[in-house]
Amino acid sequence: MKAPLTPLSLLARSAFVYRDKIAVVDGEQRVTYAELDRRVRKLGSALRKLGVEAGSRVAVLSPNTSMALEPHFAVPLIGAVLVMLNTRLQAAELAWILNHSGAHVLLADPQLAPLLEGSRAGLPQLRHIVTDYDALLASGDEELTDLPPIDEDGLLSINYTSGTTGFPKGVMFSHRGAYLNALGELMEFGLNESSVYLWTLPLFHCNGWCFPWAVTAAGARHVLLRQPHPEQSVAAIRNEAITHLCGAPVVIGALAHYASSHGIRFSNGLRMITAGAPPSPAVLRGAGDIGAEISHCYGLTETYGPMTLCAWRSEWNLLSSGEQARIKARQGVPYIIAGASVRLVDENMNDVPADGQTMGEVVMCGNNVMIGYYNNPEATAQAFAGGWFHSGDYAVMHPNGYLEIRDRKKDIIISGGENISSVEVEKVIYDHPSVLEAAVIAIPDPHWGEVPKAFVTLKSEGGATADDIIRFCRDRIAHFKCPKQVEFGPLPKTATGKIRKNQLREREWAGREKRVN
Repeated sequence: MKAPLTPLSLLARSAFVYRDKIAVVDGEQRVTYAELDRRVRKLGSALRKLGVEAGSRVAVLSPNTSMALEPHFAVPLIGAVLVMLNTRLQAAELAWILNHSGAHVLLADPQLAPLLEGSRAGLPQLRHIVTDYDALLASGDEELTDLPPIDEDGLLSINYTSGTTGFPKGVMFSHRGAYLNALGELMEFGLNESSVYLWTLPLFHCNGWCFPWAVTAAGARHVLLRQPHPEQSVAAIRNEAITHLCGAPVVIGALAHYASSHGIRFSNGLRMITAGAPPSPAVLRGAGDIGAEISHCYGLTETYGPMTLCAWRSEWNLLSSGEQARIKARQGVPYIIAGASVRLVDENMNDVPADGQTMGEVVMCGNNVMIGYYNNPEATAQAFAGGWFHSGDYAVMHPNGYLEIRDRKKDIIISGGENISSVEVEKVIYDHPSVLEAAVIAIPDPHWGEVPKAFVTLKSEGGATADDIIRFCRDRIAHFKCPKQVEFGPLPKTATGKIRKNQLREREWAGREKRVN
Protein backbone atom coordinates (compact mmCIF):
# COMPACT_ATOMS: atom_id res chain seq x y z
CA MET A 1 0.00 0.00 0.00
CA LYS A 2 2.95 2.34 0.50
CA ALA A 3 6.44 2.57 -0.98
CA PRO A 4 9.10 4.92 0.37
CA LEU A 5 9.58 8.10 -1.63
CA THR A 6 13.17 8.29 -2.87
CA PRO A 7 14.86 9.72 -5.97
CA LEU A 8 16.53 6.33 -6.44
CA SER A 9 13.27 5.03 -7.89
CA LEU A 10 13.46 7.67 -10.61
CA LEU A 11 16.61 6.18 -12.13
CA ALA A 12 15.27 2.65 -11.78
CA ARG A 13 12.21 3.57 -13.83
CA SER A 14 14.06 5.50 -16.53
CA ALA A 15 16.68 2.74 -16.85
CA PHE A 16 13.80 0.42 -17.73
CA VAL A 17 11.59 2.71 -19.83
CA TYR A 18 14.36 4.64 -21.64
CA ARG A 19 17.11 2.01 -21.48
CA ASP A 20 18.55 2.74 -24.96
CA LYS A 21 18.12 6.51 -24.84
CA ILE A 22 21.14 8.77 -24.28
CA ALA A 23 21.00 9.88 -20.65
CA VAL A 24 24.29 11.74 -20.21
CA VAL A 25 26.66 13.66 -22.44
CA ASP A 26 30.01 14.31 -20.75
CA GLY A 27 32.46 15.68 -23.28
CA GLU A 28 32.93 12.96 -25.90
CA GLN A 29 31.27 10.33 -23.71
CA ARG A 30 27.60 9.44 -24.29
CA VAL A 31 25.89 7.11 -21.85
CA THR A 32 22.46 5.48 -22.20
CA TYR A 33 20.05 5.13 -19.30
CA ALA A 34 20.80 1.41 -19.03
CA GLU A 35 24.54 2.20 -18.94
CA LEU A 36 23.99 4.96 -16.39
CA ASP A 37 22.22 2.47 -14.12
CA ARG A 38 25.11 0.01 -14.47
CA ARG A 39 27.69 2.72 -13.76
CA VAL A 40 25.78 3.80 -10.66
CA ARG A 41 25.70 0.22 -9.37
CA LYS A 42 29.40 -0.26 -10.08
CA LEU A 43 30.15 2.96 -8.22
CA GLY A 44 28.08 1.80 -5.26
CA SER A 45 29.94 -1.52 -5.27
CA ALA A 46 33.33 0.20 -5.51
CA LEU A 47 32.49 2.49 -2.59
CA ARG A 48 31.50 -0.52 -0.50
CA LYS A 49 34.91 -2.06 -1.20
CA LEU A 50 36.42 1.13 0.24
CA GLY A 51 34.52 0.51 3.47
CA VAL A 52 31.54 2.79 2.86
CA GLU A 53 28.57 1.55 4.87
CA ALA A 54 25.03 2.71 5.51
CA GLY A 55 25.30 6.10 7.20
CA SER A 56 28.86 6.76 5.98
CA ARG A 57 29.55 10.16 4.42
CA VAL A 58 30.92 10.34 0.89
CA ALA A 59 32.15 13.77 -0.23
CA VAL A 60 32.58 14.89 -3.84
CA LEU A 61 34.79 17.74 -5.07
CA SER A 62 34.23 18.01 -8.80
CA PRO A 63 33.04 20.35 -11.54
CA ASN A 64 29.99 19.29 -13.55
CA THR A 65 31.20 15.89 -14.76
CA SER A 66 30.04 12.31 -14.33
CA MET A 67 32.00 12.25 -11.07
CA ALA A 68 29.54 14.83 -9.73
CA LEU A 69 26.34 13.45 -11.29
CA GLU A 70 26.55 9.69 -10.68
CA PRO A 71 27.15 9.85 -6.91
CA HIS A 72 23.72 11.51 -6.58
CA PHE A 73 22.35 8.01 -7.15
CA ALA A 74 25.16 5.65 -6.13
CA VAL A 75 25.84 7.07 -2.68
CA PRO A 76 22.25 6.94 -1.33
CA LEU A 77 21.73 3.60 -3.12
CA ILE A 78 24.08 1.94 -0.59
CA GLY A 79 22.56 3.90 2.31
CA ALA A 80 25.42 6.41 2.57
CA VAL A 81 25.10 10.20 2.73
CA LEU A 82 26.26 12.49 -0.09
CA VAL A 83 28.25 15.65 0.71
CA MET A 84 28.82 17.82 -2.38
CA LEU A 85 31.67 20.32 -1.93
CA ASN A 86 31.83 23.83 -3.36
CA THR A 87 34.69 23.78 -5.87
CA ARG A 88 35.61 27.41 -5.20
CA LEU A 89 36.28 27.06 -1.49
CA GLN A 90 39.76 27.34 -0.05
CA ALA A 91 41.60 24.40 1.51
CA ALA A 92 40.80 25.38 5.10
CA GLU A 93 37.09 25.73 4.30
CA LEU A 94 36.99 22.35 2.56
CA ALA A 95 38.83 20.70 5.45
CA TRP A 96 36.36 22.19 7.94
CA ILE A 97 33.38 20.75 6.02
CA LEU A 98 35.03 17.35 5.59
CA ASN A 99 35.68 17.15 9.32
CA HIS A 100 32.27 18.49 10.35
CA SER A 101 30.40 16.09 8.06
CA GLY A 102 32.60 13.15 9.08
CA ALA A 103 33.35 12.21 5.47
CA HIS A 104 35.10 8.83 5.12
CA VAL A 105 35.73 8.97 1.35
CA LEU A 106 36.39 11.93 -0.95
CA LEU A 107 35.98 11.72 -4.71
CA ALA A 108 38.11 14.55 -6.06
CA ASP A 109 38.69 15.77 -9.58
CA PRO A 110 42.44 15.52 -10.34
CA GLN A 111 42.65 19.26 -11.00
CA LEU A 112 41.05 20.06 -7.62
CA ALA A 113 42.63 17.40 -5.40
CA PRO A 114 45.85 19.44 -4.84
CA LEU A 115 43.75 21.91 -2.84
CA LEU A 116 43.80 19.44 0.06
CA GLU A 117 47.43 18.35 -0.08
CA GLY A 118 48.40 20.51 2.88
CA SER A 119 45.31 19.57 4.90
CA ARG A 120 45.54 15.77 4.75
CA ALA A 121 47.02 15.44 8.25
CA GLY A 122 44.13 17.39 9.71
CA LEU A 123 41.49 15.04 8.31
CA PRO A 124 41.64 12.01 10.64
CA GLN A 125 38.23 10.60 9.61
CA LEU A 126 38.98 10.73 5.88
CA ARG A 127 40.18 7.27 4.85
CA HIS A 128 40.39 7.58 1.08
CA ILE A 129 40.86 10.34 -1.49
CA VAL A 130 40.01 9.00 -4.95
CA THR A 131 41.12 10.97 -8.00
CA ASP A 132 40.97 8.28 -10.71
CA TYR A 133 37.22 7.97 -11.19
CA ASP A 134 37.40 5.55 -14.11
CA ALA A 135 39.62 3.19 -12.12
CA LEU A 136 37.22 3.39 -9.19
CA LEU A 137 34.29 2.42 -11.44
CA ALA A 138 36.30 -0.45 -12.94
CA SER A 139 36.85 -1.88 -9.47
CA GLY A 140 33.11 -2.20 -8.85
CA ASP A 141 30.70 -5.00 -9.71
CA GLU A 142 27.49 -4.54 -11.70
CA GLU A 143 25.64 -6.89 -9.37
CA LEU A 144 24.92 -4.94 -6.22
CA THR A 145 23.01 -6.94 -3.62
CA ASP A 146 21.93 -6.61 0.00
CA LEU A 147 20.92 -2.98 -0.44
CA PRO A 148 19.69 -1.37 2.78
CA PRO A 149 15.98 -0.51 3.10
CA ILE A 150 15.06 3.07 2.33
CA ASP A 151 13.65 5.31 5.03
CA GLU A 152 12.01 8.14 3.11
CA ASP A 153 12.57 10.49 6.06
CA GLY A 154 16.18 9.37 6.36
CA LEU A 155 19.21 11.48 5.53
CA LEU A 156 20.16 11.53 1.84
CA SER A 157 22.61 14.42 1.61
CA ILE A 158 24.19 17.30 3.51
CA ASN A 159 24.62 20.58 1.65
CA TYR A 160 26.72 23.28 3.28
CA THR A 161 25.71 26.92 3.13
CA SER A 162 28.18 29.54 1.98
CA GLY A 163 29.15 30.56 5.49
CA THR A 164 29.35 34.26 4.61
CA THR A 165 28.16 35.21 8.12
CA GLY A 166 30.10 32.57 10.07
CA PHE A 167 30.85 28.87 9.88
CA PRO A 168 28.86 27.09 7.15
CA LYS A 169 25.84 25.09 8.25
CA GLY A 170 25.10 21.59 6.97
CA VAL A 171 21.58 21.48 5.54
CA MET A 172 20.09 17.98 5.75
CA PHE A 173 18.00 16.69 2.84
CA SER A 174 15.76 13.62 3.14
CA HIS A 175 14.91 11.06 0.46
CA ARG A 176 11.29 12.21 0.58
CA GLY A 177 12.06 15.90 0.22
CA ALA A 178 14.48 15.32 -2.67
CA TYR A 179 11.96 13.09 -4.46
CA LEU A 180 9.11 15.57 -4.13
CA ASN A 181 11.17 18.59 -5.10
CA ALA A 182 12.49 16.71 -8.13
CA LEU A 183 8.90 16.05 -9.22
CA GLY A 184 8.15 19.71 -8.59
CA GLU A 185 10.94 20.76 -10.98
CA LEU A 186 9.69 18.28 -13.57
CA MET A 187 6.09 19.52 -13.41
CA GLU A 188 6.68 23.25 -13.02
CA PHE A 189 9.21 23.53 -15.86
CA GLY A 190 7.78 21.05 -18.34
CA LEU A 191 10.56 18.46 -18.41
CA ASN A 192 9.82 15.39 -20.52
CA GLU A 193 11.71 12.67 -22.39
CA SER A 194 12.43 15.09 -25.26
CA SER A 195 14.08 17.65 -22.97
CA VAL A 196 17.83 18.31 -23.04
CA TYR A 197 19.19 19.92 -19.88
CA LEU A 198 22.47 21.86 -19.84
CA TRP A 199 24.38 21.84 -16.55
CA THR A 200 25.33 25.50 -16.19
CA LEU A 201 24.26 25.33 -12.52
CA PRO A 202 26.90 23.70 -10.27
CA LEU A 203 25.87 20.22 -9.17
CA PHE A 204 27.18 21.05 -5.70
CA HIS A 205 24.62 23.84 -5.27
CA CYS A 206 21.67 22.34 -3.33
CA ASN A 207 22.27 19.09 -5.22
CA GLY A 208 21.77 21.05 -8.42
CA TRP A 209 18.35 22.29 -7.20
CA CYS A 210 17.27 18.60 -7.37
CA PHE A 211 17.59 18.63 -11.17
CA PRO A 212 19.88 15.52 -11.21
CA TRP A 213 16.82 13.56 -10.13
CA ALA A 214 14.24 15.64 -12.04
CA VAL A 215 15.96 15.33 -15.43
CA THR A 216 16.41 11.60 -14.83
CA ALA A 217 12.76 11.18 -13.82
CA ALA A 218 11.69 12.69 -17.13
CA GLY A 219 13.97 10.41 -19.15
CA ALA A 220 15.57 13.61 -20.45
CA ARG A 221 19.23 14.13 -21.37
CA HIS A 222 21.90 15.59 -19.08
CA VAL A 223 24.57 17.63 -20.89
CA LEU A 224 27.47 18.18 -18.51
CA LEU A 225 29.58 21.29 -18.91
CA ARG A 226 32.85 21.45 -17.02
CA GLN A 227 33.36 25.19 -17.61
CA PRO A 228 29.97 26.88 -18.07
CA HIS A 229 31.25 30.19 -19.43
CA PRO A 230 28.90 32.05 -21.82
CA GLU A 231 30.82 31.05 -24.95
CA GLN A 232 30.87 27.34 -24.04
CA SER A 233 27.23 27.48 -22.92
CA VAL A 234 26.07 29.04 -26.19
CA ALA A 235 28.02 26.45 -28.18
CA ALA A 236 26.42 23.63 -26.19
CA ILE A 237 22.94 25.13 -26.58
CA ARG A 238 23.40 25.08 -30.35
CA ASN A 239 25.22 21.75 -30.69
CA GLU A 240 23.04 19.71 -28.33
CA ALA A 241 19.66 21.42 -28.97
CA ILE A 242 19.36 22.39 -25.30
CA THR A 243 15.82 23.00 -24.05
CA HIS A 244 16.46 23.84 -20.36
CA LEU A 245 19.16 25.35 -18.17
CA CYS A 246 19.39 26.97 -14.74
CA GLY A 247 21.48 29.72 -13.21
CA ALA A 248 21.67 32.73 -10.94
CA PRO A 249 20.62 36.07 -12.50
CA VAL A 250 24.23 37.08 -13.12
CA VAL A 251 24.82 33.79 -14.99
CA ILE A 252 21.68 34.26 -17.08
CA GLY A 253 22.56 37.91 -17.66
CA ALA A 254 26.09 37.11 -18.83
CA LEU A 255 24.84 34.40 -21.18
CA ALA A 256 22.14 36.69 -22.61
CA HIS A 257 24.62 39.54 -23.03
CA TYR A 258 27.09 37.29 -24.86
CA ALA A 259 24.40 35.97 -27.20
CA SER A 260 22.98 39.43 -27.85
CA SER A 261 26.38 41.03 -28.51
CA HIS A 262 27.16 38.26 -31.04
CA GLY A 263 23.82 38.50 -32.80
CA ILE A 264 22.69 35.09 -31.56
CA ARG A 265 19.03 34.29 -31.07
CA PHE A 266 17.72 30.87 -30.05
CA SER A 267 14.68 29.48 -31.80
CA ASN A 268 14.42 25.94 -30.41
CA GLY A 269 12.29 26.71 -27.36
CA LEU A 270 15.06 27.32 -24.84
CA ARG A 271 13.81 27.71 -21.27
CA MET A 272 16.01 29.40 -18.69
CA ILE A 273 15.26 29.03 -14.98
CA THR A 274 16.77 31.60 -12.66
CA ALA A 275 16.96 31.77 -8.89
CA GLY A 276 19.47 32.52 -6.15
CA ALA A 277 18.88 36.28 -6.08
CA PRO A 278 15.99 38.50 -7.19
CA PRO A 279 16.51 39.11 -10.93
CA SER A 280 15.99 42.56 -12.36
CA PRO A 281 13.38 43.10 -15.09
CA ALA A 282 16.30 44.08 -17.34
CA VAL A 283 17.88 40.62 -16.96
CA LEU A 284 14.54 38.98 -17.70
CA ARG A 285 14.01 41.17 -20.76
CA GLY A 286 17.52 40.37 -21.97
CA ALA A 287 16.82 36.65 -21.86
CA GLY A 288 13.58 37.19 -23.77
CA ASP A 289 15.40 39.25 -26.40
CA ILE A 290 17.57 36.26 -27.36
CA GLY A 291 14.55 34.00 -27.78
CA ALA A 292 14.57 32.29 -24.38
CA GLU A 293 11.52 31.74 -22.24
CA ILE A 294 12.57 32.65 -18.71
CA SER A 295 11.09 31.32 -15.49
CA HIS A 296 11.87 32.77 -12.13
CA CYS A 297 11.79 30.81 -8.88
CA TYR A 298 12.89 31.41 -5.30
CA GLY A 299 14.26 29.32 -2.49
CA LEU A 300 17.26 28.57 -0.33
CA THR A 301 19.57 25.66 0.37
CA GLU A 302 17.23 24.96 3.29
CA THR A 303 14.32 24.41 0.86
CA TYR A 304 16.10 22.01 -1.53
CA GLY A 305 16.69 24.97 -3.84
CA PRO A 306 13.59 26.50 -5.47
CA MET A 307 10.36 26.46 -3.46
CA THR A 308 8.24 29.14 -5.16
CA LEU A 309 7.92 30.32 -8.74
CA CYS A 310 6.20 33.11 -10.63
CA ALA A 311 3.45 30.91 -12.07
CA TRP A 312 2.42 32.62 -15.29
CA ARG A 313 -1.17 33.55 -16.08
CA SER A 314 -2.40 33.71 -19.65
CA GLU A 315 -4.03 37.13 -19.21
CA TRP A 316 -0.57 38.61 -18.61
CA ASN A 317 0.34 37.83 -22.23
CA LEU A 318 -1.63 40.94 -23.22
CA LEU A 319 0.66 43.22 -21.20
CA SER A 320 3.64 45.10 -22.60
CA SER A 321 7.02 43.38 -22.48
CA GLY A 322 8.15 45.77 -19.76
CA GLU A 323 5.13 45.01 -17.59
CA GLN A 324 5.58 41.29 -18.17
CA ALA A 325 9.22 41.54 -17.06
CA ARG A 326 8.17 43.41 -13.93
CA ILE A 327 5.72 40.64 -13.02
CA LYS A 328 8.21 37.90 -13.85
CA ALA A 329 10.65 39.44 -11.37
CA ARG A 330 8.29 38.46 -8.52
CA GLN A 331 8.98 35.31 -6.57
CA GLY A 332 5.40 34.12 -6.91
CA VAL A 333 3.64 31.21 -5.25
CA PRO A 334 4.66 27.83 -3.74
CA TYR A 335 5.47 24.81 -5.89
CA ILE A 336 2.59 22.43 -6.48
CA ILE A 337 4.31 19.83 -4.25
CA ALA A 338 5.16 22.23 -1.40
CA GLY A 339 2.20 21.16 0.74
CA ALA A 340 1.83 24.02 3.19
CA SER A 341 2.18 27.69 2.32
CA VAL A 342 4.66 30.54 2.43
CA ARG A 343 3.85 33.39 4.80
CA LEU A 344 5.12 36.93 5.42
CA VAL A 345 5.22 37.72 9.12
CA ASP A 346 6.23 40.48 11.50
CA GLU A 347 8.46 40.00 14.54
CA ASN A 348 5.50 38.47 16.45
CA MET A 349 4.75 35.89 13.72
CA ASN A 350 1.63 37.79 12.66
CA ASP A 351 0.87 37.87 8.92
CA VAL A 352 1.45 41.26 7.30
CA PRO A 353 -1.16 42.73 4.91
CA ALA A 354 -1.10 41.56 1.29
CA ASP A 355 -0.95 45.14 0.01
CA GLY A 356 2.25 45.06 -2.05
CA GLN A 357 3.80 47.57 0.36
CA THR A 358 4.18 46.11 3.87
CA MET A 359 7.35 44.07 4.28
CA GLY A 360 7.52 40.92 6.36
CA GLU A 361 9.93 38.04 6.79
CA VAL A 362 9.41 35.04 4.51
CA VAL A 363 8.71 31.89 6.55
CA MET A 364 8.06 28.45 5.07
CA CYS A 365 6.70 25.08 6.07
CA GLY A 366 6.07 22.10 3.84
CA ASN A 367 7.40 19.09 1.98
CA ASN A 368 10.50 20.80 0.64
CA VAL A 369 11.86 22.28 3.86
CA MET A 370 15.05 20.74 5.28
CA ILE A 371 15.25 18.24 8.14
CA GLY A 372 17.48 20.68 10.00
CA TYR A 373 21.15 21.65 10.32
CA TYR A 374 23.54 18.74 10.81
CA ASN A 375 25.06 18.60 14.29
CA ASN A 376 23.81 22.12 15.06
CA PRO A 377 20.68 21.96 17.25
CA GLU A 378 20.95 25.60 18.31
CA ALA A 379 20.87 26.91 14.74
CA THR A 380 18.06 24.49 13.89
CA ALA A 381 15.94 25.68 16.83
CA GLN A 382 16.53 29.31 15.88
CA ALA A 383 15.68 28.69 12.22
CA PHE A 384 12.39 26.99 13.12
CA ALA A 385 11.25 29.41 15.84
CA GLY A 386 7.47 29.45 15.93
CA GLY A 387 7.21 26.22 13.94
CA TRP A 388 8.10 27.75 10.56
CA PHE A 389 11.47 28.01 8.82
CA HIS A 390 12.74 31.60 8.90
CA SER A 391 14.42 32.56 5.63
CA GLY A 392 15.91 35.89 6.66
CA ASP A 393 14.44 37.36 3.46
CA TYR A 394 12.04 40.29 3.56
CA ALA A 395 9.28 40.63 1.01
CA VAL A 396 5.88 42.08 0.23
CA MET A 397 2.79 40.11 -0.70
CA HIS A 398 0.75 41.47 -3.60
CA PRO A 399 -3.07 41.36 -3.40
CA ASN A 400 -3.10 38.41 -5.83
CA GLY A 401 -0.99 36.37 -3.38
CA TYR A 402 2.29 36.66 -5.30
CA LEU A 403 5.45 37.14 -3.27
CA GLU A 404 8.07 39.76 -4.14
CA ILE A 405 11.41 39.76 -2.33
CA ARG A 406 12.60 43.19 -1.31
CA ASP A 407 15.80 42.31 0.52
CA ARG A 408 17.78 40.09 2.78
CA LYS A 409 17.45 41.27 6.36
CA LYS A 410 21.13 42.13 6.44
CA ASP A 411 20.91 44.01 3.11
CA ILE A 412 18.15 46.47 4.04
CA ILE A 413 19.57 50.00 4.19
CA ILE A 414 18.30 52.15 7.05
CA SER A 415 19.04 55.76 6.16
CA GLY A 416 17.82 58.44 8.54
CA GLY A 417 15.19 56.01 9.84
CA GLU A 418 13.89 55.18 6.35
CA ASN A 419 14.10 51.58 5.09
CA ILE A 420 15.57 51.30 1.59
CA SER A 421 15.39 48.07 -0.39
CA SER A 422 18.74 47.48 -2.07
CA VAL A 423 16.96 45.21 -4.58
CA GLU A 424 14.60 48.02 -5.59
CA VAL A 425 17.54 50.33 -6.29
CA GLU A 426 19.42 47.59 -8.17
CA LYS A 427 16.43 46.98 -10.44
CA VAL A 428 16.47 50.65 -11.45
CA ILE A 429 20.21 50.63 -12.11
CA TYR A 430 19.92 47.50 -14.24
CA ASP A 431 17.56 49.41 -16.53
CA HIS A 432 20.39 51.73 -17.54
CA PRO A 433 21.46 50.62 -21.04
CA SER A 434 25.17 50.61 -20.14
CA VAL A 435 24.87 48.44 -17.02
CA LEU A 436 25.72 44.73 -17.03
CA GLU A 437 25.74 44.03 -13.27
CA ALA A 438 24.96 46.02 -10.15
CA ALA A 439 24.98 45.67 -6.38
CA VAL A 440 23.83 48.20 -3.80
CA ILE A 441 24.88 48.19 -0.15
CA ALA A 442 24.81 50.51 2.83
CA ILE A 443 27.91 52.58 3.57
CA PRO A 444 28.51 54.71 6.68
CA ASP A 445 27.40 58.34 6.61
CA PRO A 446 28.04 60.87 9.41
CA HIS A 447 24.61 62.49 9.06
CA TRP A 448 22.19 59.74 7.95
CA GLY A 449 23.94 56.83 9.64
CA GLU A 450 24.16 54.98 6.35
CA VAL A 451 23.36 55.65 2.70
CA PRO A 452 23.24 53.56 -0.48
CA LYS A 453 26.33 52.98 -2.58
CA ALA A 454 26.22 51.25 -5.97
CA PHE A 455 28.87 48.94 -7.39
CA VAL A 456 28.46 48.62 -11.15
CA THR A 457 29.97 46.58 -13.96
CA LEU A 458 29.44 48.19 -17.35
CA LYS A 459 28.87 46.42 -20.64
CA SER A 460 31.99 46.42 -22.77
CA GLU A 461 30.32 48.56 -25.41
CA GLY A 462 28.63 50.85 -22.91
CA GLY A 463 29.83 53.93 -21.10
CA ALA A 464 28.45 55.77 -18.10
CA THR A 465 29.76 57.95 -15.31
CA ALA A 466 28.80 57.91 -11.64
CA ASP A 467 26.77 61.08 -12.18
CA ASP A 468 24.95 59.39 -15.08
CA ILE A 469 23.90 56.49 -12.87
CA ILE A 470 22.81 58.74 -10.00
CA ARG A 471 20.78 61.01 -12.30
CA PHE A 472 19.19 57.96 -13.92
CA CYS A 473 18.04 56.78 -10.49
CA ARG A 474 16.83 60.19 -9.34
CA ASP A 475 14.55 60.36 -12.39
CA ARG A 476 12.88 57.10 -11.37
CA ILE A 477 12.77 56.66 -7.60
CA ALA A 478 12.67 58.80 -4.48
CA HIS A 479 15.89 60.74 -4.05
CA PHE A 480 16.66 59.34 -0.59
CA LYS A 481 16.80 55.85 -2.13
CA CYS A 482 19.33 56.79 -4.80
CA PRO A 483 23.00 55.86 -4.46
CA LYS A 484 25.20 58.63 -3.12
CA GLN A 485 28.30 57.01 -4.58
CA VAL A 486 28.95 54.73 -7.57
CA GLU A 487 32.03 52.55 -8.04
CA PHE A 488 32.81 50.75 -11.29
CA GLY A 489 34.54 47.41 -11.77
CA PRO A 490 34.06 43.63 -11.56
CA LEU A 491 31.94 42.34 -8.68
CA PRO A 492 32.97 39.52 -6.32
CA LYS A 493 30.80 36.42 -6.72
CA THR A 494 30.18 33.07 -5.11
CA ALA A 495 30.64 29.82 -7.01
CA THR A 496 26.95 29.86 -7.93
CA GLY A 497 27.09 33.37 -9.40
CA LYS A 498 25.63 35.33 -6.49
CA ILE A 499 27.22 38.71 -5.88
CA ARG A 500 29.11 38.74 -2.57
CA LYS A 501 27.64 41.81 -0.94
CA ASN A 502 29.24 40.75 2.34
CA GLN A 503 32.71 41.37 0.87
CA LEU A 504 31.67 44.80 -0.36
CA ARG A 505 30.18 45.65 3.03
CA GLU A 506 33.25 44.46 4.93
CA ARG A 507 35.47 46.68 2.83
CA GLU A 508 33.27 49.76 3.23
CA TRP A 509 32.74 49.29 6.97
CA ALA A 510 36.33 48.30 7.83
CA GLY A 511 37.37 49.95 11.06
CA ARG A 512 33.84 51.05 11.89
CA GLU A 513 31.13 49.33 13.88
CA LYS A 514 28.78 47.60 11.48
CA ARG A 515 25.05 48.06 11.65
CA VAL A 516 23.17 44.96 12.79
CA ASN A 517 19.52 44.65 11.80
